[in-house]
Amino acid sequence: MITTNETKIVAKPGHQDLFIEREFEAPRDLVFRAFSEPDLLVQWLGPDNLTMEIDKFDNRSGGSYRFVHIDERGNRYGFNGAIHEVAPPERVIRTFEFEGLPERGHVAMEIALFEVLPHERTRLKIQSIFKSVEDRDGMIASGMERGMNQSYAKLDELLKK
Repeated sequence: MITTNETKIVAKPGHQDLFIEREFEAPRDLVFRAFSEPDLLVQWLGPDNLTMEIDKFDNRSGGSYRFVHIDERGNRYGFNGAIHEVAPPERVIRTFEFEGLPERGHVAMEIALFEVLPHERTRLKIQSIFKSVEDRDGMIASGMERGMNQSYAKLDELLKK
């Protein structure tokens, strides 16, 4: 899949957070829907080599979620979090935890902002704040950037429909 928009990731050395910025060729309401509706979310979220199931997605302020990515051998990778705020179509604040670590509690806080751009375009800005610098660096080393780029390329295709 070819995309004209680049995903920018900024992770300053020694900091516990990282910043992600990406533009989409679609109106903000549509981009927000793709992040908010389960039937759309499963079509784009995750690396190309994984499929996604949603165990739970109570997408409201005070809600929670659990997603599972499945590889070609049937291995399952769970992710869950608490949803602190959903303010359509502007903002989502939630936590994120990968369930595959040896101990629980390595939770990141994600703040996603959806900005209107001219010509029916949208800018997504995400700040992820991790428990530690090591957690943040571990997320980056896990292949996060590759998976994010593949996800957003699939989202570009979905938004065209």
